[in-house]
Amino acid sequence: MSLTLFALTGLVVGCWATFLPESFYSDFPGVRPGYVSVDGPYNQHLVRDVGAMFLALGALTVGAMIVRTTTVTRLTGLAWLVFSVPHAFYHFTHLHVFQPLDQALNVVGLSALVLLALVLVVLPAKVSGAGGPARSRVP
Repeated sequence: MSLTLFALTGLVVGCWATFLPESFYSDFPGVRPGYVSVDGPYNQHLVRDVGAMFLALGALTVGAMIVRTTTVTRLTGLAWLVFSVPHAFYHFTHLHVFQPLDQALNVVGLSALVLLALVLVVLPAKVSGAGGPARSRVP
């Protein structure tokens, strides 16, 4: 389940930012006022780079879903954790640009991504169903 959530996040956000950067800048997350546009001027290069990074994380996650080993699941969780911790920290220290509801949504959503990534690192087989040959499992 966690891998599915990360795969969808990576692929949806990645495609949106990579292929429709102006829409991503103006409209993300799509259900509330633009979260990206309140934080500075539009930069197509930066938005497309962020999209490519999300696509890379999405591709890694899809690979983990196919390979289904504990080691690959842990590495996928680690990659998401390396991204999610500084990303969350930035937003937590810049909440003032958002309305109160959006502040809460940012804290909850970004915290959930950090916690889910941590769970994939610590408990990969129990959360994602990762298995595979015994030689591929990490104790």
